[in-house]
Amino acid sequence: MNNVYFRSLFGRIKTLFTSEAEAIEAYDAQLHGPLVTFDGLEGFNEIERYWVNEPYAFVVILFNPENNFYLYYTAEPVLSEFEDLFLREIKDRLKDVLLVEDVRSEDEKDNVLMSKVRELVKDYAIDITPLTLEKVLYYTRRDFIRFGKIDPLMNDDRIEDISANGHDVPIYLYHKRYTNIPTNIYYNENDLDSYVIRLAQRCGKHISIAEPMVDATMPDGSRIQMTLGTEVTSRGATFTIRKFSDIPITPIDLINWNTFSAEEMAYLWLCIENNKSLIFAGGTASGKTSSLNAVSLFVPSQAKVVTLEDTRELKLPHPNWIPGITRDSFTADGRGSIDMYELLRAALRQRPEFLLVGEVRGKEALTLFQAMSTGHTTFSTMHADSVASAIHRLENPPISVPRTMIQALNIISIQSQTYVKGKRARRNMKLVEITDIDPTTRNIRTNDIFVWDPLTDRFLRTGESKALIEIMVRRGWNLSDLKKELVNRQKILEFMVNNKITDFSAISTIIHDYQATPDKVLKKLNIAMDEEHGVTQLK
Repeated sequence: MNNVYFRSLFGRIKTLFTSEAEAIEAYDAQLHGPLVTFDGLEGFNEIERYWVNEPYAFVVILFNPENNFYLYYTAEPVLSEFEDLFLREIKDRLKDVLLVEDVRSEDEKDNVLMSKVRELVKDYAIDITPLTLEKVLYYTRRDFIRFGKIDPLMNDDRIEDISANGHDVPIYLYHKRYTNIPTNIYYNENDLDSYVIRLAQRCGKHISIAEPMVDATMPDGSRIQMTLGTEVTSRGATFTIRKFSDIPITPIDLINWNTFSAEEMAYLWLCIENNKSLIFAGGTASGKTSSLNAVSLFVPSQAKVVTLEDTRELKLPHPNWIPGITRDSFTADGRGSIDMYELLRAALRQRPEFLLVGEVRGKEALTLFQAMSTGHTTFSTMHADSVASAIHRLENPPISVPRTMIQALNIISIQSQTYVKGKRARRNMKLVEITDIDPTTRNIRTNDIFVWDPLTDRFLRTGESKALIEIMVRRGWNLSDLKKELVNRQKILEFMVNNKITDFSAISTIIHDYQATPDKVLKKLNIAMDEEHGVTQLK
């Protein structure tokens, strides 16, 4: 039967039936059968499958041995011809019904939408099975308040990036296990243009043929870059989503992933708590921002923190925190824009103890280093693959920081996406301290404190720390006190790793409690100090 017949049938049914249909019983998988199934794809072997939104969507990783080709297959409820038409009818009517609703929160949106769908279904007074109703509820929720076709991808915490490279080509993603892999999801030209416009609106941004490029932060905190039409991308509209977890990455995560060692983290903990400035440098997707976010847990809990970013990525548990983001212009002549430089100038008037800048790339870096020189503790990230290239970038246009000011920076962490046993991994290649300027050559002198050994995949302590000596003098400690403090912190971190403590609030509580009452925390965790030998032991 064609669509015209179905629409005519719906119209007649609605006028003929004035009585309400009986309430449809709730869906039960054991009674009504599964919502979604997958029986395989010809030419492909199934590697694994896992739920991303049970019981509505799961993912199947497929492999074609003939072409050495992986495929990320999203399995969702399959609609019959009648269910597809009924869903479109419901969606058409929903657009009018929802226009008069004023909803704010996501939970409220979901409740209102589900109730309106049930009302519309009841209004048709036709026999709908619980399975059909559940499919209709899923697709209306997915397309009206979630992320449409890519919703299963947004629910998959194993995905880092999602890329639409144009119309009628598969959506690509970066999977933590399978790296770059295509999906079975496609958009045609009109659907892709409409979807990009909708994404921009959900992010509170405007995109048009006149302004076809937009960077934004999505409601779930992910970062997105979009282009519209064929003005700047010849294959059609595009979007790239860099996903960020709702739960921030912690120092324990970095140790578990072997991005840093517990000894390195203990060193950073002591340095950050004692106001040493730090820059994470590395290439794209080397984990710079993740590391910056993780070590921010070492900032004292009541310290005043100001963060400055182009798009919101940093998440801190500190109550005394001002998160700042840049703003684009409202007009064609550039009025109303607030760039990183202006944001940083304003931040310095807010008297922060710790200043976190998402990335330094322009004239704002000079102001940042002036802030360092005047006693503000600052953390940031930048693109550079070595200490030499980081210093070269800082000294030359467009950043142009004077060499004497670079001395105010205490530590540079060089991060990289490398290979360990044939698999991609993120590693901290070096932790380097800037010591001083050579009086003869005027070159900046640096000291490698920790270096990653690629043969053993271990982190080696290679140098004596100037920063730790300064902390020792400032705190009135002797060398034994300093070693004791470092070992205590290392053992606390190892305790959390060994006991699989991964909860963000639990980790932040232990770290901040140690800063306030160290003896109490050591006693509670059963970590004791052998005073005679100066060695911390687990009881």
